[in-house]
Amino acid sequence: MKIKKILCEEDINIKFINTPIETLIKYQNFKKEFIKYDNAQILVGMCMDNRKQLRLPENFAYILRTGGANIRNSEFKLSYCIAVGNIKYIALIAHNECGMVNLISKKEQFVNGLVENAGWDKNNALEHFLKYAPIFEIENEAQFVLSESRRLSIMYPNINIIPLYYTIEDNKLNEIIE
Repeated sequence: MKIKKILCEEDINIKFINTPIETLIKYQNFKKEFIKYDNAQILVGMCMDNRKQLRLPENFAYILRTGGANIRNSEFKLSYCIAVGNIKYIALIAHNECGMVNLISKKEQFVNGLVENAGWDKNNALEHFLKYAPIFEIENEAQFVLSESRRLSIMYPNINIIPLYYTIEDNKLNEIIE
């Protein structure tokens, strides 16, 4: 697996041409002028990280934000967008420096934060962390969305599910290549 930078429009993979994936990349990376949309063209699954902000026109995309772009337990929401919203393309976007990587290293901060900020009992906060951290831990951001796109492609065989990689330093989308 590797990350392919998309620095100019010619870097966009030919399989994305004339699809909402190409349009998404052009809006984000090349500041394509917005056009008006009556209906969503794509579903974007991305991390909830506040450092990531996509540049998109209104009505262009459904956006599902979860820690690490982890769609597990959110499949019904995807199904809704596909069935009712007629979505045929899904972009799963990982990003560098994701907080869901190496969660165990954040255990003390997590527990103390729940105690101090939310008023939790320390034992309950620790139990909460130990129960959920293994579910949401990801080892590598790009590898995770690549495997998640494979899993969802089996579940939704007629839907184009494309893993992308967002770099926080330049706010650009890049292609993840197997």
